[in-house]
Amino acid sequence: MRTVSRSNVTELLQAWSDGDRGARDKLWPIVFAELSRLAHRHMRRERPNHTLQTGALVNEAYLRLVDWKRAQWRSRAHFFGMCARVMRQILVDHARARGYDKRGGGMQLETLDETATVSPSKSDQVIALDEAMKRLASIHARKSDVVELRFFGGLSVEETAQVLNVSRLTVIRDWNFARAWLLSEISGKNPKEEPR
Repeated sequence: MRTVSRSNVTELLQAWSDGDRGARDKLWPIVFAELSRLAHRHMRRERPNHTLQTGALVNEAYLRLVDWKRAQWRSRAHFFGMCARVMRQILVDHARARGYDKRGGGMQLETLDETATVSPSKSDQVIALDEAMKRLASIHARKSDVVELRFFGGLSVEETAQVLNVSRLTVIRDWNFARAWLLSEISGKNPKEEPR
């Protein structure tokens, strides 16, 4: 993607939003490497013998995204944030289809940062984290969006602020609160209320 500017990607996304299928078809070869990186980031958090491969995750995400009839892509960061959300949902669906325990089987999430590690059954943890994310979204939607974009999408603080149309400091505060809340929720401890 180095040969194509971010503004060109944004222009193609906006043309796709306006119904230009040609723009969509031009976009995919350009963003494929970035989507593969994103898929690899997701798969790195999965168990080593996972039956879903990185390429299959990219392809499934592509199929789901091209079916969206009224997608309104605001920017490159928004697009990749949504791709991350779709990939996470694919992995959750895959884990549920394989019949993993709904509440994480007592597993503990050890960290929620760039080097997330869970033990020992990562698929159980994917489901537990997804359920916690849904609870967080029902209480604090923007904070859930920050986690989606930062943790799952790999977006920077600045990119996340741009997508959500908030300040950099708001993203940092939301990120810190959401990480603590999710860790507390998954571990079964009572989450602290957000300071006002």
